[in-house]
Amino acid sequence: MRRTGIRVLAAVILAAGQGRRMKSDIPKVLHPVCGRPMIHYVLEAVEGTGPSLIVVVVGFGGEMVARAVEGRAQVVYQEEQLGTAHALLQAAPLLAGFDGHILVTCGDTPLLASGTLRRLVEAHLAGGASATLLTAYLEDPTGYGRVVRDEAGRVRKVVEQKDASPAELAIKEVNTGVYCFAAAGLFETLAALGRENAQGEYYLTDVVENYVSRGLAVYAVVAEDPREVEGVNDRVQLARAEGLLRRRILEELMLSGVTVLDPATTFVDREARVGRDTVIYPFTFIEGRTVIGARCTIGPGARLVNARVGDGVVIQQAVVEDSELGDGCTVGPYAYVRPGCVLAPGVKVGSFVELKKAVVGRGSKIPHLSYVGDASVGEGVNIGAGTITCNFDGERKWPTEIGDGAFIGSNTNLVAPVKIGAGAYIGAGSTITRDVPPGALGVARGRQKNIANWQARKKKKPDTGGEG
Repeated sequence: MRRTGIRVLAAVILAAGQGRRMKSDIPKVLHPVCGRPMIHYVLEAVEGTGPSLIVVVVGFGGEMVARAVEGRAQVVYQEEQLGTAHALLQAAPLLAGFDGHILVTCGDTPLLASGTLRRLVEAHLAGGASATLLTAYLEDPTGYGRVVRDEAGRVRKVVEQKDASPAELAIKEVNTGVYCFAAAGLFETLAALGRENAQGEYYLTDVVENYVSRGLAVYAVVAEDPREVEGVNDRVQLARAEGLLRRRILEELMLSGVTVLDPATTFVDREARVGRDTVIYPFTFIEGRTVIGARCTIGPGARLVNARVGDGVVIQQAVVEDSELGDGCTVGPYAYVRPGCVLAPGVKVGSFVELKKAVVGRGSKIPHLSYVGDASVGEGVNIGAGTITCNFDGERKWPTEIGDGAFIGSNTNLVAPVKIGAGAYIGAGSTITRDVPPGALGVARGRQKNIANWQARKKKKPDTGGEG
């Protein structure tokens, strides 16, 4: 898009409302949709139009919203929420002397696409309009302002639902709350508006009728997909937006070469990345900035949060958080890889295994029923069932080191801090409290004692006569 002379574009995102219908202490625009605050989607769409400046108008929870947009937009505060025109007026100091055009949108429309905004701006510039609205045709326009046109199809005004007559309520073309204005005279017009309406607010839509009455050109661009402009005002609408965006994400993945067996039961966040020929089974959640390589099998019943997964990895019925899995690893079923783990290629983490801050070397196996925390495990290690690293002494965590090729027998307690040397063996059922040298056998168990005829002697004990 050209950004020379008078055609410089600025953008204002209106994000001051509390969103009372959300019934939340969190500002509406910060509620997440597919893993990101909804205002981030709006920012991304606006950034796609190439504005020289983006201003976000904040109010309720303003400091939280300001932190969420830091580095991407400037922030102004609307101390009293007196309507959309009043909100836009708060941006005037940052746009003083700006002689280009201003794109205005709301912060609660996460489905809005950059392409739609570009089409709006381009039509506005091409027509030389003072204002251009983005409109949509809805089968059920309830809650939206209606766009009133004259016999020639020209926009005359926008009437909010609470102020509309029965004839106006029958109109299906609605205002989406997205506009492009020529900056010249806009803020003077906003300052002169009244609020003689059902809500007692300063309506941004009143600019349309004001401009038309003064003979200024007002145009409208109809959104091709009305779902894009759906706002989020309550948790029901939030879930609908999540569902629509989730389907969009999954379709993009499938078109890029990922198999999603059941999109209805698969959840992938916007920031996640998945390699080609990976298969995602049902009831899988891929969250945050997770990156999955090629030819992986994920699920069923897997949850990955900010995980980095190599090629050819199999994860089923398991949770992996903030950890890295090398090529060819297998995890699960029913495993929990907690934050801070790094698994080298070919590691096996089996059923009912929990890892925490563990670095596991190439080809090592932790097949079942074990806890390995704050540990460094070498290459080619086999850890038997029921092994745990006793890493916490009640005050602090201690490390366990297991050398290459070591064999840890079943039901072993490794009481940290402790080092097991390369090639060492630990006898099953041991509680190891001292270092085991390389190549040695470590055994630490009580001496077995067998009592002969125990069962027969037990049966001969006299009955004490007590009541059961």
